[in-house]
Amino acid sequence: MKKRVYSGVRATGRLHLGNYYGAIKGMLALQDDYDCVFSVVDLHAITTPYSPKLLQRNIREVVLDFLAAGLDPEKCALEIQSQLPHTDLAYLLSTIYPVSRLEDLPTYKEKKAQYPKYVNMGLLYYPVLMAADILLYKADLVPVGIDQEPHLEVAREIARKFNSMFGETFPEPKRFKTNGEYIPSLLGKGKMSKTVEGSYISLVDDFNEISSHLAKAPTDTGVEGGEIPLEGGVANLFTLLKLFSSEVTIVAFTKEYQEGKIKYVELKKVLAEDIYKELKPLQERRREFENQPDLVDTILANGREKCEKMAFSTLSEVKDKMGISVL
Repeated sequence: MKKRVYSGVRATGRLHLGNYYGAIKGMLALQDDYDCVFSVVDLHAITTPYSPKLLQRNIREVVLDFLAAGLDPEKCALEIQSQLPHTDLAYLLSTIYPVSRLEDLPTYKEKKAQYPKYVNMGLLYYPVLMAADILLYKADLVPVGIDQEPHLEVAREIARKFNSMFGETFPEPKRFKTNGEYIPSLLGKGKMSKTVEGSYISLVDDFNEISSHLAKAPTDTGVEGGEIPLEGGVANLFTLLKLFSSEVTIVAFTKEYQEGKIKYVELKKVLAEDIYKELKPLQERRREFENQPDLVDTILANGREKCEKMAFSTLSEVKDKMGISVL
């Protein structure tokens, strides 16, 4: 049997370059050779402030971005998290995992600081639900960015604990590393995030929008020269340059920086052109799917049917091993 792959993206709006390189690139690399399930994780989206009126639209936007990026429904199953028994498994797994461990996770601390008036049980529970997302399909590989490694370790710990208590059931999922797994924020600190305005470039941005975003990206003050810095605005621009531009372009701008002759206006212009060049075919495919809503609905229905068989099989097995009656 093929190894199983699972990954999900939060339904908080259209995807950006961080999602594309941190998750979707990995999905594309795996869908030909593995048994893949890819999800719009809408339940995770409601752990931070959101608009109920926009949630369904945001779910649809992620589905369209998935398809536009090249996820093939003939090779992988697409699901919407809330339509499958993710929370059922999450509750069962939560009974064997300590609260103290969840409170120490860096993402929980970051979100508490970001939304001090919106600290809820779902936010604390997030890693357990993420573990259930993965373990529901007994996934071996998870294409996500490096920032999700602490959550993946929770999934492995839960898998080990369950296996030791109730018998071998779950594989211990490993992260599939992608090139560009951590895309820096355009603000100069942290990573691109849909919840941090001005930090990201969306997959649907046109050339002018990309140029506008990059124009606001901070650069060094003072005299440039020497080695390119490891952090800050300039470091972030060169990280993007390495992902989207040719080796000749990278070498040329690196030399200009080292000689103290770099013109950031020119660098940003070239970078905007190269980013748009990669996103343009994706945007064209997206419009094709937007114009075929019935096709998208059929793809989701077929994906749900495939996922139900796998998910309910796992849930029944878990309930049986835990001594819970199965109807």
